[in-house]
Amino acid sequence: MTDAPADLPSIRRPTAYDTWLVEEGLTVIAGLYIEDLKTVELGDWARRGCRAAVARLQGTEDVNDAHIIEIPAGGSINPERHLYEELVYVVSGRGSTSIWNSAGARSTFEWQEGSLFSVPLNAWSQHFNTSGSQPARFYSVTSAPFIMRLFHNRDFIYDCDFDFTDRFNPDADFAGNGTAYQNRVWETNFIPDVAAMELKSWDARGTGSSNIMLELADSSMCGHISQFPVGMYKKAHRHNAGAHVIVISGVGFSLLWPEDEPLEQVQWRAGSVIVPPDRWFHQHFNTGAEPARYLALRWGSKKYPVFKNFQIDRPTTQGGDQIEYEDEDPMVRRLFEDELAANGATSRMDSVHARRPGHTAPGAG
Repeated sequence: MTDAPADLPSIRRPTAYDTWLVEEGLTVIAGLYIEDLKTVELGDWARRGCRAAVARLQGTEDVNDAHIIEIPAGGSINPERHLYEELVYVVSGRGSTSIWNSAGARSTFEWQEGSLFSVPLNAWSQHFNTSGSQPARFYSVTSAPFIMRLFHNRDFIYDCDFDFTDRFNPDADFAGNGTAYQNRVWETNFIPDVAAMELKSWDARGTGSSNIMLELADSSMCGHISQFPVGMYKKAHRHNAGAHVIVISGVGFSLLWPEDEPLEQVQWRAGSVIVPPDRWFHQHFNTGAEPARYLALRWGSKKYPVFKNFQIDRPTTQGGDQIEYEDEDPMVRRLFEDELAANGATSRMDSVHARRPGHTAPGAG
């Protein structure tokens, strides 16, 4: 095929998601992480009738995003239904949400700071702030970028009248109940308080670590809650893009790096968000005086997988995606101990295996 004449138009154009961001007039937050969700500056979102911003961080890579929404004291936001999934973490405030569909199903429930819920696919929802003095703020991870690029038709995404009745049971969905499965899996639509959720031991991800895997609203997106002790750190691992790590409690830092490339270090505290880019190793370190807990909202449902799920707790030396303590670069332990000393804290990693002499750490260049 010969080259096209210069006067022919180019087929390349902004994605449907790019166009949506511009036409909605949304404030976009970029970068590797968010320091504090409670202080992120927001703009106006006229269609939803609220203040908002979109977190399009480096690690989302447009497989998902997050909508940071603020509801004024005593106010509400405009009702909406859409064909992208939505996992809602309550950053601050208290209020209630009504969810309904055209088949007549309806549910109303109350939430508070630390609550987590998922709006069933294409159900109507409206959020209300029941405080007369304080705003409420959400961090909602959505599959909007993926769905918009797939269908590139906004009327279909927002005005489809199909009810997913298999995903919405108003008598049970938002009562805080759930079903436990093997391998630390909890299926639910609503968690009253992520900070109080009971976790199960998972030492494979780091000595003293605990975890619960979350299946939410029969969605393809999912989540997990993890915690690790004072004076300890997690093992480095990697996976696909779009895992929004929201720090619930604790103080510390994370290292992030593509294989055989320099490390990037970010400091975090409660309210920080980190989204590791696709296949970047990342490792979390607790330098504070209390256990560090975080919530990760992401792709990777065990019931409805969309992308490849990586072997995140299998050693790289065995073909997996986790760097064991004994295989990591000695620099990692030294950096951790220096950070602890600066915070007046003490390491509890003495009983954990150090790197074997003369061993080359895979991916820790």
